[in-house]
Amino acid sequence: MKGKLAFLDRWYENTKAAAGHRHATPILCVVSFAESSFFPIPVDLMLMPMVQARPKAWWRLALLASFFSVLGGIFGYFLGMLFFETIAQPMLEKLGKADSMESFSESIQANGGLWVFGAGFTPFPYKVITIMSGAVPVGFGIFVAASVLSRTLRFLCVAGIVRMFGGMAEKWMKDHFAIFSIGLFALLAAMYFGVKALFPH
Repeated sequence: MKGKLAFLDRWYENTKAAAGHRHATPILCVVSFAESSFFPIPVDLMLMPMVQARPKAWWRLALLASFFSVLGGIFGYFLGMLFFETIAQPMLEKLGKADSMESFSESIQANGGLWVFGAGFTPFPYKVITIMSGAVPVGFGIFVAASVLSRTLRFLCVAGIVRMFGGMAEKWMKDHFAIFSIGLFALLAAMYFGVKALFPH
């Protein structure tokens, strides 16, 4: 990666290396919190090698990542609500998320909860959603519920796959998890709109 986003390469390698640190669990909590509002590297990158090293703790690591990710999402929500123009918008632009930010702001009004769930579960940048949810805003209760559900499902899914497949899992995730998660989200979204159409009130 070159140019103004070259720093992401360094953050990527440092995050992956942190999985082997003796204080890896607290670092995972910090990364999970930060990734939901401003840190650009996915939590999965650190979670996968940690589960490989401690397979019996897969569910506990996944729940820790989920809990702190939701806390970070709440921080991002209030960042967007209180400081969108002065802090949040310039930060998202620096991370190259301006296009995602614009597309989200145009379509969140009617289905904010579904957007939050989709971003929390799929590779779409969750930090964009947390900040924009506060700026639009999405109802806080809906935001928290969708975040808890999506982040917990995502990290349990990632950790569970690593638990089952071990060292093969990281390559499988890179090749297939994005397609898997987007496909599952599309199915859930279709079900949501189907139920909404059948029961409009």
